[in-house]
Amino acid sequence: MSDQRQPSEPQSAPADDPSAVHGDDRDGEPSPVGRLAATVERLRREVRAAQAEADGRALIELAKGILVERLGWGPAQASRQLAELTAQAGVTPLEFAVDVINQASRDRLSEVTNAFLAATAATEPPEGHSSAVRLRAAESAALAADDDTQAVADSLLEHALTPLGAEAVAIWVLGADGSLALAGSAGFSTAETGRWRHVPPGVTTVARRGLTERGGEWIRSLSETGLPSIGQHHHPDGGRVAVPAGTGGRIHGVLEIVWPAPLESPPPPIVRQIEALAELCAHTLETYALQHPDGAPDPRVPPDVSELMDLADGLHDPALVLVPHLDSGGQLVDFRIHHVNSRFLDPAGRPRGAVNGALLLEAYPMAAGHSELFDRIERVYATGEPFRTHRMRLTALVDDVQLAAVADINVSRHGGSVLLIWRIEDETARLASLLQHAQRLGRIGGFEENLLTGEITWNGQLYHLYGKPASEMPVPLEDLPAHAHPDDAVAIGRFLRTVVHQRRPASTAFRLQRPDGVTRHIRVVAEPVLDSAGQLYVVRGAYQDISAHHWTEVALAATRDQLAHTEQQASERNRLTLQLQHAIMPPTQAPLEVPGLDVAVRYRPAETQHLVGGDWYDAVVLPSRLVLLCVGDVAGHGIEAATSMVVLRNALRGLAVTGAGPGQLLSWLNMVAHHLTGAVTATAVCGLYDPENHTLRWARAGHLPPVLVRGSDAAPLPLVTGLLLGAVPEATYEEHEVQLAVDDTLLMYTDGLIERRDRSVEESLAQFLTVARAVPPTLDQQLDRLLTHSRSDTDDDTCIVGIRVA
Repeated sequence: MSDQRQPSEPQSAPADDPSAVHGDDRDGEPSPVGRLAATVERLRREVRAAQAEADGRALIELAKGILVERLGWGPAQASRQLAELTAQAGVTPLEFAVDVINQASRDRLSEVTNAFLAATAATEPPEGHSSAVRLRAAESAALAADDDTQAVADSLLEHALTPLGAEAVAIWVLGADGSLALAGSAGFSTAETGRWRHVPPGVTTVARRGLTERGGEWIRSLSETGLPSIGQHHHPDGGRVAVPAGTGGRIHGVLEIVWPAPLESPPPPIVRQIEALAELCAHTLETYALQHPDGAPDPRVPPDVSELMDLADGLHDPALVLVPHLDSGGQLVDFRIHHVNSRFLDPAGRPRGAVNGALLLEAYPMAAGHSELFDRIERVYATGEPFRTHRMRLTALVDDVQLAAVADINVSRHGGSVLLIWRIEDETARLASLLQHAQRLGRIGGFEENLLTGEITWNGQLYHLYGKPASEMPVPLEDLPAHAHPDDAVAIGRFLRTVVHQRRPASTAFRLQRPDGVTRHIRVVAEPVLDSAGQLYVVRGAYQDISAHHWTEVALAATRDQLAHTEQQASERNRLTLQLQHAIMPPTQAPLEVPGLDVAVRYRPAETQHLVGGDWYDAVVLPSRLVLLCVGDVAGHGIEAATSMVVLRNALRGLAVTGAGPGQLLSWLNMVAHHLTGAVTATAVCGLYDPENHTLRWARAGHLPPVLVRGSDAAPLPLVTGLLLGAVPEATYEEHEVQLAVDDTLLMYTDGLIERRDRSVEESLAQFLTVARAVPPTLDQQLDRLLTHSRSDTDDDTCIVGIRVA
């Protein structure tokens, strides 16, 4: 807006008056007006800062209260723990407090903020936190304002809408007569709000359009619609959003938001934020309506329904008078059947007394099902817009048995009550309609032919199958060969002899050649009808178009051949992949000769022949006399994983001769995985053992750390940081050095050794450490024992590299 200041605000001095701009008089001293303006501006900033701080303190204190209630802490302990957790999380105390509130609550704001945090966590985590803080701050201010809709509008614009690019907001309250009144606004001039205090019923505005749709009205540019609205002259090309604000199933008003520029399609998180803000406005508008009865009626006070009951009793169709049923929190949960008219006909055959006075969902629980009848009634009650439909399915549940009926439905709101009228379809008409639709869906046409009089009766579907207009004569059975493919004449002749001469039911399939040149595959079924003397006088039956079934069988036959070929190719692919994997990673390998060190490796392929994995290991003596020890696991299965494993294993061997440490080797290997192998991901552990001083330097890339067995104790090495390979273009890896003693055993392994579907990794690792504490005489025996006692059930490859200091 060009001018959003209140008239009481001090006006800025002209730009060509330096003394006024700087608050100085002509002698260089601050003028009284300048000093007053500076004081007012400073106080305004202080008030805003104090208000923001108060809102933040309220949220932090609420978070402390949640910790006290959930964890049984005292206030002091909760305050200390909140400060410690905030420091650990690396966020501000206000952001962490909002996270605690969202985790503890189950309201709309927690759903919105958690969804927005999840959507932005991978790209812009600070934006997700700031959005959650803004929404909670707006909620805190709205609750503090109670029925002060003007304060709520100011808070919404300041805390939640300005960061979204909005410049103004208006809160409208819906009157009993359908009028709209401006209950609060922010960002508009005083003159503009004065012109829009009241909108009579029937006047179409942006806010009025927002009442008609559950999701509200989202307008890219106001000028494109030509709709009048508040502030339309300041930014006519700006975007608008009008969202209905309702609670307890009743719409109390509209939240209208103004953007200065055209509004493009917002992302779903922004849409959910605005809907949550509308719900905040609804609670305020509900209180506002109670204290301003001229603006809106009290939705919790049911109106006098006697006139509506008289109207229902005068109808010739079954009718129910429904009144809203609210819970203790004022939320609409059901409708009570206040009156049942004398024409009432229950779909389940129950008397009027069994339904009258009951809750709608108790009497008809299936109304909340696929028919959406309850949702329609809720919508009519919320908006006042009538609902009418034909042939809606009504289902009643009696003694756990579903009884269904089809009815025409009419739902309308009268004051605070709802009139529900239904006209149940006649059984004969329903069955006729059902038969007609069944024949249409099944592409079935029926016929009856009187052999004595020659009269032939076809239904409309049979004319359609033959491709003939209903004005033409039907085709007699004896002329059927003339309309069929010549190759089907023998089958049709056999069918006619069975029905006409042998007087037995029969069926056959043939190709019908229609007048329009289309050939259809048809199955005909017929039965003879005999009179009292045993003479044949009528043949009746049906034709069915089975073309789709025929071509489906043809396609299935072709698919079977293709699947057989594909299975053969897949089997050959798996066989070649296994050969490649076993050639590079044989299950057994000759021991590595290193003085003062026993080295053993084990590789166990997956039990299934269809899940060739990417597990790999290596143990080699480098030119520097250091021993390279490593294991890894490439994500995925099949030949792609196997070839990626070969690339990483050979690359690490080549990089290791440079003399670099394990952390640097993994950094280089990460670049190989990300850039040179199609962006595969993998985990790995890399170690360099120095036989002279018995030290091991090692690093990990998202892999489980090695296990050190010393005496009767077995424990994993400290968990150093390191991202899995290939996830990002560049990464650094922390190194750790461990001093080994004589008879120490170090185990490196892949997760195929311990993973189980029915337990966590921590439980599986604890079982593995228990087995590892028993140290057999030789290292080979120990590795074999670990493989034997492995309880993994994930059909994954397993690699183990073990060293024992001699």
